Amino acid sequence: MKMKNIFSIKNLLFLLLASTVGFTGCKKFLDVNENPNNPDSATPTLLLPTVEASLGQLMGNSFQVFGGIWAQYWTQSPVAGQYRNFDRYSVTNTAFDRSWTTIYRNALVNADLIIKSETPNSDNVKGIAYILKAYTFQAATDAFGDVPLSDALDAVKSSSPRYDAQSAVYDSVFIYIDKGIALLKSSATTALGEQDIVFQGNAAKWTAFGNTLKLRAYLRISGVDAQKSQAGIRALYAANPTFLNEDAQIKYSTTGGNQNPLYNEAVGLGFVQNLGASATAVNGFKRNSDPRAFKFYDVIAPADTISNILNGASNLSSNSGKSISSPSALVGGRANDPSSATAPVKLISSAESAFLQAEAVARGWAAGSVSALFQSGIQASFAATNLTSAQAAAYIATAPDAQLGTSAATQIKAIITQKYYAMCGTQGFEAWTEYRRTGYPNFLITSVTSVLGAGRTPLRLLYPNSEAVSNGNYPGTVALFQPVWWDVPTTVLPN
Repeated sequence: MKMKNIFSIKNLLFLLLASTVGFTGCKKFLDVNENPNNPDSATPTLLLPTVEASLGQLMGNSFQVFGGIWAQYWTQSPVAGQYRNFDRYSVTNTAFDRSWTTIYRNALVNADLIIKSETPNSDNVKGIAYILKAYTFQAATDAFGDVPLSDALDAVKSSSPRYDAQSAVYDSVFIYIDKGIALLKSSATTALGEQDIVFQGNAAKWTAFGNTLKLRAYLRISGVDAQKSQAGIRALYAANPTFLNEDAQIKYSTTGGNQNPLYNEAVGLGFVQNLGASATAVNGFKRNSDPRAFKFYDVIAPADTISNILNGASNLSSNSGKSISSPSALVGGRANDPSSATAPVKLISSAESAFLQAEAVARGWAAGSVSALFQSGIQASFAATNLTSAQAAAYIATAPDAQLGTSAATQIKAIITQKYYAMCGTQGFEAWTEYRRTGYPNFLITSVTSVLGAGRTPLRLLYPNSEAVSNGNYPGTVALFQPVWWDVPTTVLPN
């Protein structure tokens, strides 16, 4: 008997958020494809919000914390210690069990159920599911490197799925996006409304999301396979694509269980302010007289300053008990401010979309104005923080890191650096990933209490312990400082 109306969106978000509070200490060993909380089949409209909410949890909580700290927006506050080991790069495989579970047992399993569903008039839902499947696999392989792909969702082989090469995962990402966009053009559709918690079923916006994701993916591999990257981007532009001009985001409320995932974790940890301002990002904002800093971080009263410390310095005696600025409620990072609950999780932002397009043009692989797209990205970031276009224009005119230059190399440096500023507190994982790809911004430091050794920084997430104890094809632990496939030692930028 088929079960209908299994989840309300409110209850769905509650289950996902509540199950992941305290993810850093989870030691429950789960098989990658066991899925006891979801039915074997359900109508696509009921499954879609489970996929989207799972991605909100992934990108807004676990990946946000790791990315936010390793991109050096945040550091561990001296008054607490939940993330101190992350800040020192001292992590174990168990720290990533929850992220892996969210990827495979929540997001991918349910996306696959949608795709395989025989429910009539659901092509649009299947199209969205394919695009979200692509998004999830890209996030997984960018984080972990080689991951299960071909066997991952096969009910027969799933007990010990084989790991596929990153290049194969990326090939699938492009295929899934194309399939998704094609299905979104179908007339066999069903109304979605609130069941689609990102775009409420708007096919045009999902198509733009797919195109933007494809551009992101092709640029990601530009260092390791420039020819494929260039050919893919040129083919994309030849089809006269639309790209995102608004944030693709999941919105939350103050209702318990329907809150921003990062804030929800803080609630579960007793409202303790673990995250604080990193000197790395704060000094960058300060160097450019950037007003966005006061939107991303709270000031320490009564002085109008953002108090900060170096990454890894929270347990040094000189900082003992020191009060530092917290991430603001705008990014969901202020533990004792209930308005943190309503901060959205951004899957792809409009600012990122503009910067991706700017880089494609700067590389000579697409037509357009680098300057116009670059400025559009900055304007979008200022607008997202409730600053004015006049303030953005003044920043563009005077900020040292906002000077575009004329060569492709200097332009790409400026583009990625501005993308870094724009993603502060909202897209930490993506900012860290772009730093791994390009080396920008070039002012990040090594944690002052790093346990990895001189010159080493985190370049991937560790495979989870749950895989080590349950998967017969587990490839073994790969060191945190080993680069993933597309992270070549020296990315050669165009002259």
